Amino acid sequence: MSTHFYDPLEGHGLRHDPFKAIVAPRLIGWISSRAPDGTLNLAPYSFFGAFATFPPVIGFSSEGYKDSIRNIEATGEFAWNLASKPLAEQMNQTSAPVASEVDEFALSGLTPAPGRNIAAPHVAESPASLECKLLQVIRLKSLDGKEMDNYLALGQVVGVHIRNEYLKDGLFDTHAAQPVMRAGYRADYAEIGAMFQMIRPSA
Repeated sequence: MSTHFYDPLEGHGLRHDPFKAIVAPRLIGWISSRAPDGTLNLAPYSFFGAFATFPPVIGFSSEGYKDSIRNIEATGEFAWNLASKPLAEQMNQTSAPVASEVDEFALSGLTPAPGRNIAAPHVAESPASLECKLLQVIRLKSLDGKEMDNYLALGQVVGVHIRNEYLKDGLFDTHAAQPVMRAGYRADYAEIGAMFQMIRPSA
């Protein structure tokens, strides 16, 4: 079976770097935070995931020390918001490289809903949001021990908001929520298509 192999340090030899297209689709880390001076911030991050269940822990990685990381380190909290298909254009607007004093909620026409257990707001229009308290910010290092310009923020979920229309028979209806995900190259996104079930084997 023929394959294309490359060492990332030596180059991929293709038209574009395939790494993000291979590790896809990925839920978007749509992160809201509040600066110490009260300025609101909302920004999407391509690298996001869940890391634990009991207690629930989520995290996102920022390429560069951006406003989200700065705010979260200063205040110790943030919220994650599910980026749905109807909110995709507004989510994209919040990725604009604007000055720190710009409120991306106002920029994108979204509503900042107050948190219950944190001071940072969440996106009222989002199907679901997770309030988080910061566990740690880790500056990543490469194999040679050099610090990278990448910062991983891990937070424990301390509050969950679910809009009632996305609860069906006591279950969160992921398909109805229409999450959008990063997939492929710079402008490529994906949405949920057909879903199927498999039960894990018992011991």
